[in-house]
Amino acid sequence: MLAIGEPLETALAAMILVHGRGASAEDILTIAAEVMHPGFAYLAPQAAGNAWYPNPFTAPLESNEPHLSSALKVLSMLLARVESKMPAERVVLLGFSQGACLTLEFAARHARRYGGVVGLSGGLIGPDGTPRDYAGDFQHTPAFLGCSDVDPHIRKDRVIEAAEVFERMGANVTMKLYPGMAHTVSGDELDDVRRIVDRVGGFQT
Repeated sequence: MLAIGEPLETALAAMILVHGRGASAEDILTIAAEVMHPGFAYLAPQAAGNAWYPNPFTAPLESNEPHLSSALKVLSMLLARVESKMPAERVVLLGFSQGACLTLEFAARHARRYGGVVGLSGGLIGPDGTPRDYAGDFQHTPAFLGCSDVDPHIRKDRVIEAAEVFERMGANVTMKLYPGMAHTVSGDELDDVRRIVDRVGGFQT
């Protein structure tokens, strides 16, 4: 795991950033550098072989096991470590691409009041028609989902599905689809992430 910003031991808030397939913890921390806020610890776990699971996020769930369960456990253990220092309301979960899929799936399976949940080019894991009967309540957690409307890896209907599920589970969802955008993170998306970070950094509810 890589970390920048305030050391976790003295941090007042934290962001966990999850990289995409073929990328690294170092890569995803470039987003942290764009949304730096005083008092925040920025933590990025590294997947073995630079991938959290082997097959597309739309593949049958069992085809991505045991890797998917292992990846979810990594996030669970890291969040528990962070929560030993601060409440989940001061923690922002963020992922890009495969990391966004993992982050959204993890958050849905462990719904509670977070500081924020951010999925940049991602959707919930599993094939079309997967039951989304998650338990739990996000208790008005701010959630931002952004993606190109023609992303080659993430169909826009899967982003819409994730937004609807999170909304149904009590999150305050902002979803944006960007016409013709490449598989990347836009400045507009970073602006929305900064708003979440600034709110958590000010400990506003």
